Amino acid sequence: MRKARAFFFIVLWVGFMLPVTAQEADEPDTGDDVPIDSDWSDFRPSLYARGDQTFTITLGVVLPMFFLGDAGILDKKAGPVGGTGALSYNYFLGPHLFLGAEVGGMFIQTLGKNMLYIVPFGVRLGYQAVLKRFEFPLSLMVGGAPQKYLEEGYFGLFIKPAASVFFRFNPDWSFGLNAAWWFVPEWTREPAKDVYGNFLELTLSARYHF
Repeated sequence: MRKARAFFFIVLWVGFMLPVTAQEADEPDTGDDVPIDSDWSDFRPSLYARGDQTFTITLGVVLPMFFLGDAGILDKKAGPVGGTGALSYNYFLGPHLFLGAEVGGMFIQTLGKNMLYIVPFGVRLGYQAVLKRFEFPLSLMVGGAPQKYLEEGYFGLFIKPAASVFFRFNPDWSFGLNAAWWFVPEWTREPAKDVYGNFLELTLSARYHF
């Protein structure tokens, strides 16, 4: 009788503990992460975790800086300012490191009143630091860029290092400023005619977090 009663209580205890254990297993291990709606006064290096993603819309201006050729710096061929925009996606591998992709476009008027178009796309690798409600991503984009000027076209390498500062407005959105350098080489069959374009991008971004 005593054995039967003990067995009954063991079965009852196991039946009670199984749902509790399953619930605890389903709860994510947040570690040192601080909830997005908590006090922003703390330094929060673990705001991001593996699997976090962002989608960014960027608009602004691009300024031609200088063009390098076989004889050194060439006369500037483009006007003082052009327009640019981009869409980008990032996937965080951890609290700081992220991978992503970007596609954009640029137009600028030349000194001859003609239009130069560049449509860069490529992959991005970046590192981001977080301090209170401010986020500071650094990134490098490497890819290709079709170019169009009058009836001439060209496709070549495109490299863009960038630095940004974002303000986390709420858990879903942040807004920021970007400065980036465009390196746009044009290689021809005659090395003496190769040109290396250098542009400065200054833009505003809206970033969605999910």
